[in-house]
Amino acid sequence: MRAIVVILAAASALGACTPMQWVKDDSTAEQLDADLKRCQQDAWQEARLSNWYYPPFGSIYGRPVAGRPFLWPSGPYYTDPYMEEARLAQFCMRNKGYELRPADEDK
Repeated sequence: MRAIVVILAAASALGACTPMQWVKDDSTAEQLDADLKRCQQDAWQEARLSNWYYPPFGSIYGRPVAGRPFLWPSGPYYTDPYMEEARLAQFCMRNKGYELRPADEDK
């Protein structure tokens, strides 16, 4: 049982080290760089604009002066703009027709 756990942990660690790259059949390296840069800039801006008003850790329970108690929404995309930025950049690249694949060893 212990050997299986060690083997699974080693396999997942090796899989996490695989370098990845965006690939599109009919694109050049310059086009890939321009698309990636644009997607990252747009994702950075959108992530910062949509997350500025959320609390940094968990939900906040509060009570306005004259009203019912409220629960401020929170979650992984609300609290970490870096995760939201990565998700938006991947969405943008996939929307442009790119696919994320392991990098070729021979290139």
